[in-house]
Amino acid sequence: MTTALLDTAPDGATGARAASAPGDDVARPGTRWWLGEPRWSRPALGALVLATALLYLVGLDRSGWANTFYAAAVQAGTKSWKAFFFGSFDASSFITVDKPPAALWVMELSARIFGLSSWSLLVPQALEGVASVALVYAAVRRWFGPPAGLLAGGVLALTPVAALMFRFNNPDALLALLLTGAAYATLRAVEDGRTRWLVLVGVLVGTGFITKMLQAFFVVPALGLVYLIAGPPRLGRRIVQLLAGGLALAVASLWWVVAVELVPASDRPYVGGSQDNNLFNLIFGYNGFGRLTGNENGSVGSNWGPTGWNRLFLPSFGGQISWLIPASLVFLAAVLWSTRRAARTDRTRAAILLWGLWLVVSGLMLSYAQGIIHPYYTVALAPAIGALVAIGATRCWRDRSRWFARAALALATAATAVWAYVLLGRNPGWLPALRVGILVAGLLVAGALLVGPLLRRRIGLVAAGVALAVALAGPAAYSLDTVATAHGGAIPSAGPTTVGSSGFGPGRTGVPGSVGARGATGVPSASAGGLGPPAGTGTGIAGGTRPAGGPTGAAGGAFPGGTGTARGGIGGASGAGNLLQGSTPGRALTRLLEKDASRYTWVAAAVGANDAAGYQLATRDPVMAIGGFNGTDPAPSLAEFERDVAQGKVHYFIASGGLGGPGGGDAGGSSSSSVSTASAITSWVEAHFTSRTVDGIVLYDLTSAR
Repeated sequence: MTTALLDTAPDGATGARAASAPGDDVARPGTRWWLGEPRWSRPALGALVLATALLYLVGLDRSGWANTFYAAAVQAGTKSWKAFFFGSFDASSFITVDKPPAALWVMELSARIFGLSSWSLLVPQALEGVASVALVYAAVRRWFGPPAGLLAGGVLALTPVAALMFRFNNPDALLALLLTGAAYATLRAVEDGRTRWLVLVGVLVGTGFITKMLQAFFVVPALGLVYLIAGPPRLGRRIVQLLAGGLALAVASLWWVVAVELVPASDRPYVGGSQDNNLFNLIFGYNGFGRLTGNENGSVGSNWGPTGWNRLFLPSFGGQISWLIPASLVFLAAVLWSTRRAARTDRTRAAILLWGLWLVVSGLMLSYAQGIIHPYYTVALAPAIGALVAIGATRCWRDRSRWFARAALALATAATAVWAYVLLGRNPGWLPALRVGILVAGLLVAGALLVGPLLRRRIGLVAAGVALAVALAGPAAYSLDTVATAHGGAIPSAGPTTVGSSGFGPGRTGVPGSVGARGATGVPSASAGGLGPPAGTGTGIAGGTRPAGGPTGAAGGAFPGGTGTARGGIGGASGAGNLLQGSTPGRALTRLLEKDASRYTWVAAAVGANDAAGYQLATRDPVMAIGGFNGTDPAPSLAEFERDVAQGKVHYFIASGGLGGPGGGDAGGSSSSSVSTASAITSWVEAHFTSRTVDGIVLYDLTSAR
């Protein structure tokens, strides 16, 4: 079977597969994909899918609500179709989350069907990961055979940031699936020249836009340019087809935007993340070009770590995604060189260009972006890395009788081993034997791969197997550590603690503790190269009790009485949350908020959505998030809040000390007017109502003025 896996056919395809043009490694158009394939291929695909499902699904509930901000929005969407459509944070639709709602829709439909729980939130994310792996397999296998497809899917499944985000409820899981589907559809268009595939590309990328806005468009240059170069029709028709795909992209991207803008502001929630209640402000500012330029009104900071070509290799990002980037670039260059004289429609070159441009363009965008960029965004690079490694490795193995192909294999193996040694060395106390073993085995097998005659014997197959193990051992170990650990907060991180990382997320230390999870410690200050709390803060000392109705083990605060650790974000303080962690109210406070809840539009108000999220999840009743996610949106105004209080719509005000609230202030790039709005509301409440303390939390009864 090993021989069949590596030497399926002379051209890298199998059986009935044949090149339709010189240099192509493809099936004939119209050929059923299973015809002529070895009998082991379909069971092998089943094993890949099953293994991926187990990796992403087992112990999925250990992270509880995971990101409580999105979990609270899902809860709102299960109770109100208006909240569902707009992506509101609360069921009373005061304000939306700071992203479009496509990812929420998937989770909300699941929660409506199966009931709100950590499983109904996170299983759709895991299944999106399984589907992404299957799509990468299909895209690569179609032209390069089952071995390449299995390798591509395996690399994606074992990428640490993929193992993290396909078990978490941020929008990135759906975005990765949609972009992978768009790449598959582009390759099908290159194969048969049909316009319908390009229309599908536009629909998928457009849906990615209403999942995470600008980041979905990073792959557009790769998809469009590859079809323009390699599409079968004549140039004029290719241009017309691309215009049709562009029209589909525009419609799929803008239909929800237009629908929201057509609704009067008085009849819809405030657009969270914007500074003027305008969705286009969110598109072009906070979630758009502001991410690239750093000019983000409403942002929570102005220093998101060093930028430059090597950003993806630095401690904050390196262990998440970069394990096989060196090998990917080696294979990209090698295959492009080997196909330099091929016909325009050569599909090997088209495929390597598509995945290569995806990796390079998206990687550079993330590397040089001046605004908010988190390491987990790099999950969008994982499908491209898997495909490049698979196509390049199988192509070079097929041509191993040539010195150039052997040199590429050896260089990719050696680079992977050395880089894994560096990455593992950033946490020297974690599996030190693995680090040394990868380096030694990698350098030895790289030398063996250079020796041409040996590769014609069984030792060649051994060398190939060892090279594969060298490539996957590091990321697999990080991925297994990731799935075995609870993660919470707004900025989760894959793998073990990494020395030298900066900014939110990586560089955190999960604190073993009681039930559920504690926040991270050791978060550096802004002076350390990334946005952080002031020096001496972020200790992550957690307290409080499990929210009523919340899942056991929810991250973002501590639930006394069991075991577990969590990673990600900044540790929450006792009871109250902060900018990146959800609150964890005690039982007495939860019962107080639930009392007479049906009489109020909002059972409470708190500055910042993450602080409000824990109270909303605990009570399952709407909580007004003053200032939205960051606490920096200018909503509501003081006059609007006074009116809501006068009309008896808000029961309690919860003092949090979060950004923009008591003890807060302007954090870097945040809007001074919005911060002053939150502060003005807080000051007004303090001046007119009497405080009380319940479970260590200060709150004000807004129905009883002094």
